[in-house]
Amino acid sequence: MRAAYHRHIEDILSDLVHMTQKVATAVRLSTTALLEAEIHLAEQVIGDDAELDRMYTEIEERVFTLLARQAPVAGELRTLVASLRIVTDLERMGDLAAHVAKIARLRYPEVAVPDLLRPSFVGMGEIAETMVIIAGETLHSRSVESAKELRARDEEMDDLRLSQFRVMLGDAWEYGVEAAIDVALLGRYYERIADHAASVGRLVIYVVTGEFPETE
Repeated sequence: MRAAYHRHIEDILSDLVHMTQKVATAVRLSTTALLEAEIHLAEQVIGDDAELDRMYTEIEERVFTLLARQAPVAGELRTLVASLRIVTDLERMGDLAAHVAKIARLRYPEVAVPDLLRPSFVGMGEIAETMVIIAGETLHSRSVESAKELRARDEEMDDLRLSQFRVMLGDAWEYGVEAAIDVALLGRYYERIADHAASVGRLVIYVVTGEFPETE
């Protein structure tokens, strides 16, 4: 009976790892759609978000069932409680990738990102995708060191976000208010993806050590 219970927990963790892979793909495709005005990729990300929502609901229901029927304690309880938080983080990351894709679709056939900030968004997309991949690897390995790496990556994202505001407020900005709003929203979406990935890292540390790491 307990062996089956532990298999259920491991299956949940495995499905969370699978969900990170889908989120990483969504982030990559939405970034390509944004930077290349690829309307088909934008539509794909927006459509695929429903699958992430379905996974979120199904995993959440399984966790609640185990909590209700098995009365877990100690490490098992930490894992299940953390899983509820992690699946929420992943679902939200999928939503944010879809938000990026929606701006790409809104501005099609134009590219939503001004040339002046293209390198910045290339960097944001790469950091966001990498962080989601690391979050999945961290979940799979339960590695505290891997989880800590996410914090450093999150700081890189914050630096890019600040640099974008400097550009928008500088004399070289000639793209108008509409483009500035797009950039501000897009930067926020990528920043929040990074925040949610870093949150997954903190939750893995909690599962492994029983303590939440200090936040900034």
